Amino acid sequence: MAETPTHQFPTAPLALPAQPDRTGGRAIGVLLVHGFTGSPASMKPWAQALADQGYAVEVPLLPGHGTRWQDLNHVSWTDWCTEAEAAFDRLREDCEAVVVGGLSMGGSVALRLAETRGTQVSGVVLVNPFVSSMRTELHALPVLKHLVPALRGVANDIKKPDQNEHGYDRLPLKGLAEVTAMWKVVVPDLKLVTQPVLYFRSNDDHVIDVSSSPTILHGVASADIEERTLNNSYHVATLDHDAERIFAESAEFVARVTAP
Repeated sequence: MAETPTHQFPTAPLALPAQPDRTGGRAIGVLLVHGFTGSPASMKPWAQALADQGYAVEVPLLPGHGTRWQDLNHVSWTDWCTEAEAAFDRLREDCEAVVVGGLSMGGSVALRLAETRGTQVSGVVLVNPFVSSMRTELHALPVLKHLVPALRGVANDIKKPDQNEHGYDRLPLKGLAEVTAMWKVVVPDLKLVTQPVLYFRSNDDHVIDVSSSPTILHGVASADIEERTLNNSYHVATLDHDAERIFAESAEFVARVTAP
């Protein structure tokens, strides 16, 4: 009998309540979306830092994650967006304003929410978002995904010692093909993103190349957009040396873009 995978902390979703007494009597929400093959563990310190400022925070566990890597070969990118939308709607029920944020592939999901939900999204925070690639081998995915189930994983690209995002040690190729399929929808619609955008990018990233930066910065229609470089972090910057800076500057951003 096959072993039944379980969701155990810290891969489980997180839901932290608003504390309006810390935010001028207003309930403000933040949705944080983890990356491909990762888990909410990569976002937990960030979520807690925002919660400590009084913000309600939701960190959903995206379908196919937190169990076995094989499960990522049986979900679609729309499943990830549906789960994020459900978390977003939970925040909107209790909050006056909601900001969305994402790490890596989670950045694509956050951008899709900004595209489809319009003014319901007050702002977007991105950390090393993954919306494009210059790697030519991705062109082989439509065929390769049927021949090879997975390649060596990309989890824990973190400069700081003793950190763990609790991601998969394999890179499922059918799942990766869903990531690239999402790009074909998200990137052409970037012009629909008019909300303020705060973009953190690591100078030294061993998972994604630099192409996502111009794709987003030149694609969105936001008048309020800023890219900030991280000089002491790798891809999973939310667990790396620059994490405290991300936490502090994103909290300032949330306060600014949700101000009455």
